[in-house]
Order: sequence, then C-alpha cells, then structure tokens
Amino acid sequence: SGGNKRKLSTGIALIGEPAVIFLDEPSTGMDPVARRLLWDTVARARESGKAIVITSHSMEECEALCTRLAIMVQGQFKCLGSPQHLKSKFGSGYSLQAKVRSEGKQDALEEFKAFVDLTFPGSILEDEHQDMVHYHLPGCDLSWAKVFGILEKAKEKYGVDDYSVSQISLEQVFLSFAHLQPPTTEDGR
Repeated sequence: SGGNKRKLSTGIALIGEPAVIFLDEPSTGMDPVARRLLWDTVARARESGKAIVITSHSMEECEALCTRLAIMVQGQFKCLGSPQHLKSKFGSGYSLQAKVRSEGKQDALEEFKAFVDLTFPGSILEDEHQDMVHYHLPGCDLSWAKVFGILEKAKEKYGVDDYSVSQISLEQVFLSFAHLQPPTTEDGR
C-alpha cells in the first residue's frame, strides 16, 4: 500500500544517519497509529540534531514535527517562522464553538447568533449543525479574558451549555495564504 511504501522510504532515509533528511508527505496514506509512530521516529531524529526538511499539506503533521515552517504560494515563500509565530502573526482573531440549549425555547440559537453578531462585529458563522455553532471572531483588540468574560456573562441569558474559544489554527492560516493563489484552469495553468 501507499502507506507502507512511505514507511519504507522514511526508514531508508533515516537508516544511514544523514545530517540532513528530506521527506515528501511522509505520513500520507498511513493509518493514525502508523502516523503517530512515524512522527515519533522523525521527532527523535530531529532531537538528535538532524536537520529535517518536510513538505506536507497536513497542518497537523507540520505542528507535530516542525520547529519552523514556511508557507509557499505559487512557488514563493509567503511566510517563515515557528507554528506559534505564524498563528500569532497571520491568524487574527479567535475560533468560537458553542452549544446552545434549545429545549423549550424555539429561537434560542437564533438569539445567540444575533448576540454574537452584535457583540463581535465582523464575526463569521463558519458552521452550524443542530444546536452547535462555529464562529470566526476577527479582531486584534480582543483579549482572551475579554472574550471569555463576555461569554460567561451570556451563558445563562442565551442558554449556552458549553463553549470553547481557541486561537486560529495553523490550517486556517495556511488556507488564508492559499486563497492568494489564483485558480487554475482545466488544463492546469
């Protein structure tokens, strides 16, 4: 299988103890357990002082393995830094996920959505499923404490059972750069 070929290729790359190791999409096609084992092996090689260059479309893989990463668009580097640096610099705002209790109240979810739109101007509803909503809250002037304070005060009023606020993911940073790439035509140009 493709996953076994990748495991073999990675093993061959590591076996000679080279100072620099190049890996192209090393965990593509692997099951989650094999992927974790591969990542642990690559991390041990990195910790032993090896320089490892990885190409990957998996932001999860990049966060697990990379101390520095670059995002390329049309063959040009658009940014370079640690995963945390890139999220802080290019990932403005927060991700909000909330579960709203709707028993006995028909419009509970709609009221909460109106509250979010009013309280966090420019917020974008990314996803809605049953009683769950996922928002992107833009804005550099919002602190974690302020966002949590606002949501804690609103929990009872809007019937919020549970919520989480997190920093924008590395994948969202990657996608914001990927949108800079012009669409290709059918012939690939």
